[in-house]
Amino acid sequence: MAMSDGSEFLPPPRTITAEQRLVALQHVNRRRDTFGFLWEWARIITVSVSLFLVIKTFVMEAFKIPSGSMEHTLLVGDFLLVNKVVYGAEVPLTGGRRLPPIRKPERGDVIVFEWPKDRTKNFVKRLVGLPGDTLAMRDAVLIRNGVALQEPYVSHSDPEADPVWEEFRWQSDFLVRTAGAAVAYHPSRNNWGPLVVPDGQYFVLGDNRDNSLDSRYWGFVPETLLRGRPEVVYFSFSPDSSDDFAWLTHVRWTRLGERVH
Repeated sequence: MAMSDGSEFLPPPRTITAEQRLVALQHVNRRRDTFGFLWEWARIITVSVSLFLVIKTFVMEAFKIPSGSMEHTLLVGDFLLVNKVVYGAEVPLTGGRRLPPIRKPERGDVIVFEWPKDRTKNFVKRLVGLPGDTLAMRDAVLIRNGVALQEPYVSHSDPEADPVWEEFRWQSDFLVRTAGAAVAYHPSRNNWGPLVVPDGQYFVLGDNRDNSLDSRYWGFVPETLLRGRPEVVYFSFSPDSSDDFAWLTHVRWTRLGERVH
């Protein structure tokens, strides 16, 4: 008797039609296309976020004006683009190391800096004193190195008052010992100094001289706390409105794109 290899019990090979082969290929390609689509979007998002962080850290950052200390140069509700390259942006996680600056801060620059009393807060003021400058104020007129300045950007909201605050007492440590200051020193908002700005420090004032928490009250700004210089107002709206959509209905169109100087 002949031995059987069992092949007569196997089912005949299945014939795959061209249509079935096309469906199978489409299914494989669909999975491949889906994976490729998700991978491409992941790359785009990663690159975009990385680019945004690099620009925000080293190049340009948005800043909102929260108070009226710089009126009428800057208004509450102004949104600024701050140039961080110009003074040399700080490199994170390097212990305060900074990139090389394009130029040094100059008298008259509007600058953004971390408030020395609370570094979580950013201030914007006008730089009026460089290291080595001698500053004083007489009847609200700023005197720098013996010269009374004409400051067309300055405004006064309360010109008749000249309050004396305890915060001004810090100035005594930097006072030039003139004959008039030898006996007693009683600084006020509009009458103080002369003071000498130390090395590595800056003296700043708000353009709204009667309503500005600035160097007169809390002291000098260390160079290490500079954030940058505002370049342009990219958006502005009037927030003194009860309208919940004031950012949309009270836009100051004439300020959009205005240079800061």
